[in-house]
Amino acid sequence: MGIEKITMPKLGESVTEGTIEKWLVAPGDTVAKYDSLAEVTTDKVTAEVPSSFSGTIKEIIAKEGDTIEVGETVCLIEIEGDAEAPVQVSSPKADAPAEKPAEKPVQEAPKAKSQPVTGGKAAGRFSPAVLKMSQENGIDLAQVSGTGREGRITRKDIQAFIESGGAQSQTAPQEVAVQEESQQRVASSDQQSAPEQAVSSNVKLENGDIEIPVTSVRRAIANNMVRSVTEAPHAWMMIEVDVTELVLLRDSVKKEFKEKEGFNLTYFAFFIKAISQALKEYPEMNSMWAGDTIVMKKDINISIAVATDDALYVPVIKETDEKTIKGIGREIHELAGKVRNGKLKSTEMQGGTFTVNNTGSFGSVQSMGIINYPQAAILQVESIVKRPVIMDNGMMAARDMVNLCLSLDHRVLDGLVCGRFLARVKELLEGMAKDKTSLY
Repeated sequence: MGIEKITMPKLGESVTEGTIEKWLVAPGDTVAKYDSLAEVTTDKVTAEVPSSFSGTIKEIIAKEGDTIEVGETVCLIEIEGDAEAPVQVSSPKADAPAEKPAEKPVQEAPKAKSQPVTGGKAAGRFSPAVLKMSQENGIDLAQVSGTGREGRITRKDIQAFIESGGAQSQTAPQEVAVQEESQQRVASSDQQSAPEQAVSSNVKLENGDIEIPVTSVRRAIANNMVRSVTEAPHAWMMIEVDVTELVLLRDSVKKEFKEKEGFNLTYFAFFIKAISQALKEYPEMNSMWAGDTIVMKKDINISIAVATDDALYVPVIKETDEKTIKGIGREIHELAGKVRNGKLKSTEMQGGTFTVNNTGSFGSVQSMGIINYPQAAILQVESIVKRPVIMDNGMMAARDMVNLCLSLDHRVLDGLVCGRFLARVKELLEGMAKDKTSLY
């Protein structure tokens, strides 16, 4: 018999750590290779940690709620084979893989005035997420008690410190003055010296109010949304599309399609097809901001927003422009099913280059989406509604109309290319009609 370590895997590009949301096994359980051991959340994805071996769970190292860096040990497993010396789980440095992640998952704490870290409870090394969170909130890490392994401070500890009101006493006006211009204005008044994040945690509970704990998934969504609206200057455009012929096309084939293919032919598949074709013709829309450069992505991988009762996931349809309407429809059906059944893999949420959100499924007719960072745009497909429209001959007619609402990163995109892109999507959709459009 031998003992092997299961470590925190790298669950995406630039991901350096993950939080154990829930253990799916316990000491003594027998598992097969590739069985899921734990549910893990990061600031990008929710995924499961698979077992690298077949054997028996010997010891759970990381507790639920712990934030563990990539390469650190989360549990021990006893496997069949030659006897080996028991594995000693030591410091995260010893557990780290030989090949270090490019993003430097562990950094020495800075020694800026607003971040004293010498001495006290927090002396040592901190993950980038902890450093960023503490800097954004003006927190002295020496005042924070760590609940992670070997007393390490986690993001959960920082959040608890903020919610306890401890962050308010850490940010003096003279310290805030060296930060961003907006914070300089705050520092001009002693009454405004506390960071805004602390205010929301002091909501007064009235009789009958219910506090709902923030899950790791909800916090990851919140962090990504804040990052998007903070870093990307959003601009918005909307275009109106007459999809009367498309409605007639779908109505004429949906019953036969369902019987033949086994899933519903939705309008969303037609929209995704038109958008992916327009992205191919206007590749600037399929770009990302990368600091000193703008990266125009070669593959067109469309992220679609799928909601559950308590979270929002964005699985990706890869190389969408190469797929038929039927193929796109099948992927939408399968990915949405995986989300709702909790079987979506982290790899199925990676690599997206442009997001399309089917807000029309909720009855929305106009909305402004937040960009799925680091993409440059998100397109909201609204409800198809019948409205009176004045036709080219001056006559009034009832037509099926839909609004397409585009949110764009103004660092990457300007109104000219976005306007041309939307006009092309409109042209493609209005050209979808019986005897003109192939589903296969």
